[in-house]
This record gives sequence, structure tokens and C-alpha cells, in this order.
Amino acid sequence: METPILQAENLSASYRKNTVLHDINLEVEKGSLTGIVGPNGAGKSTLLKIILDLHPALTGSVKFFGLPFSKAKKRIGYVPQRGSVDWDFPTDALDVVTMGLYGQIGWLKRPNRSHKEKAYDALDKMGMADFANRQISQLSGGQQQRVFLARALVQDADLYFMDEPLAGVDAATEHAIMTILKELNAVGKTVMVVHHDLQTVANYFDHVLLLNRTIIQHGKTEQTFTRDNIAETYGGNMRWMGEERQHAVDSME
Repeated sequence: METPILQAENLSASYRKNTVLHDINLEVEKGSLTGIVGPNGAGKSTLLKIILDLHPALTGSVKFFGLPFSKAKKRIGYVPQRGSVDWDFPTDALDVVTMGLYGQIGWLKRPNRSHKEKAYDALDKMGMADFANRQISQLSGGQQQRVFLARALVQDADLYFMDEPLAGVDAATEHAIMTILKELNAVGKTVMVVHHDLQTVANYFDHVLLLNRTIIQHGKTEQTFTRDNIAETYGGNMRWMGEERQHAVDSME
């Protein structure tokens, strides 16, 4: 039996003594494109952080390719929420992307021409080559997100985690990002994405993880992303996708 790309057992986590995640047990298939979906406060970002050893777990263990994070981190890429990044840091887009290669370069060594070319190619793939020398503080939100995705791409990781990469971006950027994610998926990369728009889940992801402080359901989208599972995840307090819009139309007539 093939070793899971990601295996988490009995994970729990807290903030300020309040438990925010509990009883997380998860196995992720190689080559899957998974949307992590749940209400605000469900622990979606925290789940990524404890998996990636960015926030301490209260209990449990995580393995990547059968290895602890410390031995597998060079095979893992991460795109944090845009709002968590200091965009006033004085650096340009090319340097930000080149930082994604430091695992290969070494932190005390300077990138050479081939490293810069790889970074430039990643920017070009995200439609950002013309902005390579632009200070990141001068970029729009969507452009900043493209730069951060380029930084992850240049790592050529086997497993990618992305925390709401589509939040607050324009339609063109959303399309560009999803095109890249599906291309990664097509060549066997595994991608996990925190996502907030329920109406696009079925079109964007082949797997879905429904989370509300614990895993409600996890599996192939067509089998897992159902009315009952969504209602359980959101506490039964939401209309099914499209009904809210239709209700608004009906009320105007």
C-alpha cells in the first residue's frame, strides 16, 4: 500500500486556552486537489499551521511521505494568507520569488543567475514578468497574490498548502491561479487549498475537506460535497447554494 502524502493523527490545537481544533484524523491521496471548506472560525488556517509546525499542536502527530516535517519540508510549499504578510518590506517581486529557492541555495549563499532565471520564469508563468523589479508594496492585492504563488511554484514542491489564495482577487487573477493549480494537479502534485466560496467548490476541486473544529467529512467532491454535509458543517443555518440568490430575486418581485 502506498504511503499517504499526508497523514495526521489525533491532532488538536488551542489559542489562549480555547480549543479550536480537536480529533483531526486525515489521510491525503497523492495527486489530489483538495478544497478545505468551513465557516468562519472553523479552524481552517489553524489546521494548515499545525500541520506545517507553525503553531503548536496540543496532541497528535503529522507525517509527510511517511516522514516528520523536519525531514520533508523541502518537498512542501506554502502560500499564507495575503493579510498575514508584511507587504511594506523593501524588496521587489523577483527577490520575493527567489526566496522560494533558499531551501536549495542555502540561507548564507547568494542566488546565482540560474536561480534568478527560475524565479523570473515562475513570475512569467503567473503573468507577472513585467513587474519583476517592482516593489511589492506597489503591487495590487491580486498582483501580490500572483507573486506569492510564483514563489511557491519555483520550489517545485510535491505538496502545496495554500491559505485562501483566491480571497479578494479579481476574476482574471482567480482564473490564473486556478489554471496553475490544475496544471500542478495534472502532473501529479498534491494541493490543499483553504477556500471560502461554496459556489465554485465543485468546479475547482476533485476532493473536499469539510471542517468545523473537527473534520465533518473528507473525500471526493461529488460524493462529499452534498447538501446534508454542508448543512452539518455550517450548523444547518445556511441556504443551499443558489437558494439565497433566488430568494433575493423572489422577494423583489
